Amino acid sequence: MLQAETLQLLCLTASSGVPLFSRGSTKQLPFSIIGSLNGVHMFGAGHGAQLSSCETDRGSRVVWGVFQESLMLIAVSGSGGSAISELQLRRLLENVWNCMVMILGQDELANIRNVERLKRELRSCYRLIDMLLERVSDDQGFMGDLTQCADCLLSSNSSLLQEALDSFAQAAESEFGCLLVHGRVAQATEKWWSRLTSQEVVVLSILVHSLSGASSCDYPVFLPQGSPTVAIRLLSFQLLPGVHVCILCGPKPSLYKAENELVSRFWSTLVENLRICMEQADRSTLPPSVSLRWDVQALLLINRESRRAVTVCPRVRGGAPAEAVPLLSSGRRLELLRLFYTFAMTRYFTSQETSVSPASPTSEDFSQGFTHVPVQCYLVTDECKCYGLQSPQHQLFLLMDLSVPTFALRTVATQTLSAITAATGF
Repeated sequence: MLQAETLQLLCLTASSGVPLFSRGSTKQLPFSIIGSLNGVHMFGAGHGAQLSSCETDRGSRVVWGVFQESLMLIAVSGSGGSAISELQLRRLLENVWNCMVMILGQDELANIRNVERLKRELRSCYRLIDMLLERVSDDQGFMGDLTQCADCLLSSNSSLLQEALDSFAQAAESEFGCLLVHGRVAQATEKWWSRLTSQEVVVLSILVHSLSGASSCDYPVFLPQGSPTVAIRLLSFQLLPGVHVCILCGPKPSLYKAENELVSRFWSTLVENLRICMEQADRSTLPPSVSLRWDVQALLLINRESRRAVTVCPRVRGGAPAEAVPLLSSGRRLELLRLFYTFAMTRYFTSQETSVSPASPTSEDFSQGFTHVPVQCYLVTDECKCYGLQSPQHQLFLLMDLSVPTFALRTVATQTLSAITAATGF
């Protein structure tokens, strides 16, 4: 009987089922269960059936994924993690695979020559994998692992920082540059957004965030979609604690030249601007010019064209009346936001990234056969009211107080979307 208490990730060879690693829960699954999970998948494949997921009567969920017909990843969410959806687990497997490709390259994973050697090499991926496991249910407001959109910070002095980043990247003979503040993209060059896939931007941001202890780094990376077999240099520099600038480049410049000449030339005069950006990030991912209603508990705004996203989870209520109920904990609000995003994307909203087949068990029966695509939905729970809005350019997922009348949800959502886009151009 599967009794895992928390989230656990398994990696095995697809052909023989040899375990390569297990991450997540401190209490590892017994080998007999790991063998059973692999065996039932192989049995189905041998009879022409593809087993992708299942759920036990005790609330545990298992999702399988085979990549390049070489490695099998299995995500196990025990009864203690019953709130983790199938979509979240599926995205977790995709992100873990992308991280392994980014560190080791696709050839090393697709053509296994020595299992013991691969086990040792995979250890270099453990920190990234652990960060992905933590982000499934963290309270820091990162949603990129689920939405596959870059977590962004909309700074108030964006034009000045953008100009500095473009000049820095050009001097380093690169078209790919990015400025991250506490793991969120504050600014990026045009090619960073247009040439890299959203999945690559997400895993690169996580990688740079994981290197926060180093003042500078010269790291070879493979782009999972753009360059899975040829390594590219990732140069990363810490400008301030929590603030990093990075570029993707070729053999030039050297790490010494970039750190001692270029960084000081383009960023030394902007230290105060970077501090202001950090202070803003500690308060909100939105600039001070954007004022939200006091009854907004949390929101997720996605730009569908650029695959960027902003998550807001207010710490205090601004201008709330005395009779207003206290805010839910930030962890609980972010959990509800993830659940509502999954609810809306698997049942009502559709996109190239999250489309589900008509036979998918997560799709609603009534929506099948209709020619139109829903553009708005709402949900009323015991803790909050949720509203989702989809336009050709944006998706907005909003959590509001129970005190907001249901008939007013649409108005609040459209006003919130207009206020953010008008002030930031997002």
